[in-house]
Amino acid sequence: MKEGEMYSITVPASTANLGPGFDSIGLALGLYLNLQVQLAKEWEIIPLSKELAVFPSNEDNYIISIANKVAAYYGKALQPCRVYISSDIPLTRGLGSSASAIVAGIELADAAGGLKLSKEEKNRHASSLEGHPDNAGASVYGGLVVGRHFADKTDVLSFPLDEVKVVAVIPDYELPTEGSRNVLPDHLSFSRAVQAGAVGNVMVAALLSKQWQLAGEMMKNDEFHQPYRSHLVPHSAKVEEVALKAGAFGTALSGAGPTVVSFVLRDKADRVKNSLAEAFPEFLVKELEIDNQGSRVELLEESNRKSKEISMGHE
Repeated sequence: MKEGEMYSITVPASTANLGPGFDSIGLALGLYLNLQVQLAKEWEIIPLSKELAVFPSNEDNYIISIANKVAAYYGKALQPCRVYISSDIPLTRGLGSSASAIVAGIELADAAGGLKLSKEEKNRHASSLEGHPDNAGASVYGGLVVGRHFADKTDVLSFPLDEVKVVAVIPDYELPTEGSRNVLPDHLSFSRAVQAGAVGNVMVAALLSKQWQLAGEMMKNDEFHQPYRSHLVPHSAKVEEVALKAGAFGTALSGAGPTVVSFVLRDKADRVKNSLAEAFPEFLVKELEIDNQGSRVELLEESNRKSKEISMGHE
């Protein structure tokens, strides 16, 4: 990154698990965390929405701390930057807001530090920091991701899903991941673990072979986490009922919740959204594209940069 240049960093949200793919399956969604970055004399974080104003405006900001940590891993110190941050990803709602922040920090380190990281390297860092590859991998690669993360290696495969949209029912309350994990069992019997793994395997195969109804059936038959978390998300059963009646093929808890996501073919998406919005007027209901690109970084042209600065109130 050079003096006078401005980079745009865009990172998609994600939904994890899709039911039986606990900590190993994710999907990138069309909600975004965006950073506009240029070199400065000191770190300055400028939030463009009030929800982000509660976070530190200096190098203590989580995204900046991730960027500095990744740069230090490669023996580099980042020059300070001015960073404008905007996001339409709801916080602590099960839509991968923390993973998107991690990926944004990695992309910032890569752009500002000239690290020239590959997607695989970005994903390895993100999965290590997040602890699992479902949200992190989706934000890096886009599309449907299937992966595993161990201390010594991370493997993630990504597949585009072009025919499907997601309708998310987003409550007006938070459900921190830690609290939602505390209700999970310490172990499953061998036979039950085999059965639960088989359900996840069939779901992936069904999605990739476009057997949508079978994929939805597998989402419903998860044995890893949804049965234990359902009491924390009391609206989930009704979301499933309304969505399936309106034409969705499957419904699942998004990550740790409390957001519930329904999967639907494109021609039925509006009907599902409208039905859920009518059933849950107190919640935010959004019809979302699947993001098949993943995180991206763009050097803004001078004219585009000037218009961005003017729109941010820094003419």
